[in-house]
Amino acid sequence: MATHIEPDNDIERVNDGYPEQPEFLKADRAPIDTGTLQRRLKSRHIQFLALSGAIGTGLFVSTGQVLSLAGPLSAVLAYLITGFNLYAVINSMGEMATWLPIPGAVPVYASRFVDEALGFTLGWNYWYQFAIGVPIEISAAALVIEYWPNGISPVVWITILYVVIFAVNCLPVRVYGEVEFVLGSIKLTTIVGLMLLMFIITLGGAPTHDRIGFRYWQHPGPMNTYLKEGDLGRFLAFWKVFIQATFSYGGSEMVVVAAGETENPRRNIPKAVRRVFWRIAIFYVGSVFLVGLCVSSRDGRLLNAIASGAAGVGASPFVIAIENGGIRILPSIINAVVLTSATSAGISFFYASTRILYSTALDGKAPRVLRFERFGVPYACVAVTAALSLLIYLNVSSSSAEVFFWISNLSSVSTLIVWTSICATYIRFYQGLKHHGISRSSLPFKSPFQPFMAYFAIVFSTTVAFFNGFDAFFPGHFTAKAFIPPYIDIPIFASLFLGYKFAKGTSFVKKDDMDFWSGKEEADQLESTWVEPKPRNFLGKSIPSILCSGRLTMMLMTFLVFQSECGFGLRDSKETVWPGLEHPFVMRAICVQIPL
Repeated sequence: MATHIEPDNDIERVNDGYPEQPEFLKADRAPIDTGTLQRRLKSRHIQFLALSGAIGTGLFVSTGQVLSLAGPLSAVLAYLITGFNLYAVINSMGEMATWLPIPGAVPVYASRFVDEALGFTLGWNYWYQFAIGVPIEISAAALVIEYWPNGISPVVWITILYVVIFAVNCLPVRVYGEVEFVLGSIKLTTIVGLMLLMFIITLGGAPTHDRIGFRYWQHPGPMNTYLKEGDLGRFLAFWKVFIQATFSYGGSEMVVVAAGETENPRRNIPKAVRRVFWRIAIFYVGSVFLVGLCVSSRDGRLLNAIASGAAGVGASPFVIAIENGGIRILPSIINAVVLTSATSAGISFFYASTRILYSTALDGKAPRVLRFERFGVPYACVAVTAALSLLIYLNVSSSSAEVFFWISNLSSVSTLIVWTSICATYIRFYQGLKHHGISRSSLPFKSPFQPFMAYFAIVFSTTVAFFNGFDAFFPGHFTAKAFIPPYIDIPIFASLFLGYKFAKGTSFVKKDDMDFWSGKEEADQLESTWVEPKPRNFLGKSIPSILCSGRLTMMLMTFLVFQSECGFGLRDSKETVWPGLEHPFVMRAICVQIPL
């Protein structure tokens, strides 16, 4: 049995107060292989890594399905609540990852703090979640290309995209980081531009000069019904879109998966964790709110595009808002950006899946051959993920929309199961810290409101996972398509867990046996070698703040509230009222909130 650590006598303080493993435990504990991946991802890479994984087709295209099904208010609330759930998950992960910044991280934590069987199951399930995201994004990218009539077989485009994603992940991680930085910058610039454009359109700045305001929140209304009429139908519609919101946010935890390849992880990961949630939540919630003002949930173009499986951004509510406003040039440009977004997300999912599988192999829960790496790249894991990605060729015989539906639903449920497991692991980590006398105040990063946020995420994720296919049980609605995708991953996860547990005879990890130290010493030794970089010029100080800040969004929302609720404003030559512009609070918001 491991020796209990008394906080006052056995824990030495090093590296700005971080506890160090006692000498007698160093002698007793066998070394654990933490791999030979290279720490080449810089802070700017990490900042864009999570955004690149999370912001793909979900924001640009799938929000149209959410809007048409649930209505604008339900859509905003679903993304907001799911965003808070993400906040709980990513903070829980961040606290563990800054203490033990090791490759893959998540399945290793589960093995150390909960049960070896959970580590095995989580490792393979997490790999599957990210790996299956690769054909999802390739499928979406193939749809995007079909927006431009070209007469070329989809197989050609699928192959080109597949090769590009595979090639980037065969290169050293530094190259991958630079590629994601460039593609992520394009995506963020486009999102900010679209939000500004939606704001202009709703105020009547489009060529049609139609000042929309909150018109569509009044008719057809802020909340649609689903299956039933009245309040019950509105609640069912609201509940139905949670799984789509989860799919959209999936991949946000990518920043923690990269902990083992991050320079100065105890500085860069907490910074990324704090910022990533707010950026993603504001971009998603802000975008859904603004596009919900510009496009009716019963818009004929939107409904027809969804029903017909329109190619590319044909079903994007942003493009429909632009076309309704009389703007003819932008749709093709946005389609090109969505193509880069889908490719970027596919590259990120491929990267994350290989690192998860690599860490699972290092932990002894995957074949030893998967530990093979050269130049900091786990090529054996790259080959396995590439093999699964060949599922994309199902598109040759099925419509892209049908394949996208089946695979995305499997991915969404897997995301919820993984989030639940992460928070359950964190609760054990939290309890273990107390048991071993390690103060959370001494940790490199202390997540707020714990363990309550972790408990919230467990309850929320579990509830959504079990009830996301509720409509299959309504009379006349039971079909394989309605029932299998929402639930197939639950028995798969349970079978893997129970099978490994009985085969290996694993048991619940006791608090005395929790391993808080293996892999930590390497990070402790490297910490003093990293120097925090400082911006060298004006652009280095200003551009990241402008691109990644949510302040502009908050200012726009504040302005909309004033323009809809207040009776004061400026008048132009046509006596058109622009409510809110004269109000000193709004003028202060405009002057202060935009970071110049």
